[in-house]
Amino acid sequence: MRKKIHPAIIFTLFTIFIAILILNRPTYEDHPVKSKPNAVQVENQALHNLDKPIIDVSGWQRPEEINYDTLSQNISGVIVRVHNGAQHTETNNAAYANGVDKAYKNHISEFQKRNVPVAVYAYLAGTSKEEMEKAAEVFYNAASPYNPSYYWLDVEEKTMSDMNEGVEAFRAKLEALGAKNIGIYIGVYFMQEHSINTDKFSAVWIPSYGTDSGYFETTPNTDLDYDLHQYTSKGRIAGFEHHLDINLISTLKEKEETFRKLFLRP
Repeated sequence: MRKKIHPAIIFTLFTIFIAILILNRPTYEDHPVKSKPNAVQVENQALHNLDKPIIDVSGWQRPEEINYDTLSQNISGVIVRVHNGAQHTETNNAAYANGVDKAYKNHISEFQKRNVPVAVYAYLAGTSKEEMEKAAEVFYNAASPYNPSYYWLDVEEKTMSDMNEGVEAFRAKLEALGAKNIGIYIGVYFMQEHSINTDKFSAVWIPSYGTDSGYFETTPNTDLDYDLHQYTSKGRIAGFEHHLDINLISTLKEKEETFRKLFLRP
């Protein structure tokens, strides 16, 4: 003869079963999926702001000092430093020891959240082809999840005997990893002095400041077909109380077409 199960036991078992189901259900709110910026909204906003400046930022521009709402309304695009060439020192604490910029995630996320198109850059400081390739890999792995429109190589310093070889090693590694749009930031004098070949880059970005007054003064003195001009390191834009690097599309190029190339075709 079967024993009759007491109702209280049945109720207890049922309660435990329900509790297990609740505890094991997916908690999507605890693990949000990173959404991509809305491409249409990004394009519409960027083209509306086409005459506004393009800035570049790094860990030296601290996120807590930026009013992203205001700054985003006063720019057309931003280029964010992701890697600093593993040059961490006590006086250079804007990047980690492996060269990754401390603020890049905040900068990219905050600007993308406000539909500002974002490109990225890395400062080159490798002392061998192997170091350049390793830095390119770290750069790409850090930046690629954000789907930047362009990957820029910032070439300002001679760190190996054949600097052109190092630059090409970095570029080729980026390309092999999957980066499609790769540009170079380089001064005219440095490029000539160290015989840096820009032919394999799809865009060129040149600094030329004049007196660096904070305003546009002069165009780069070069016959090179460049796309972007950094014209001051002492710019002022509402939303940030300190100096900013400010850039504009080459005055020799059609503005909208070139802006689309650099910021709207990831």
